[in-house]
Amino acid sequence: MRYVKGTLNFGVMFCANQNCVLQVYSDSDYGGSDDMKSTSGYYFNLGSGVFTWCSKKPDIVAQSTAEAEFIAAAAAANQAL
Repeated sequence: MRYVKGTLNFGVMFCANQNCVLQVYSDSDYGGSDDMKSTSGYYFNLGSGVFTWCSKKPDIVAQSTAEAEFIAAAAAANQAL
């Protein structure tokens, strides 16, 4: 309870001015686990605040590093839409 009381005014600031920019980052790890599935992830920034993120193993096995990166980028694009 002491932590909650001390952090009541904490929060995420998305945009303090008119220069609010949406940024999306995605990345993947090709075949880095024992089951040969890649791990992909993304996160979205608005201003200086992260408002959504995901990290998971896709249901399909990528055949190359480029395909693993494409899968991560496609997941981020799907979330954006």
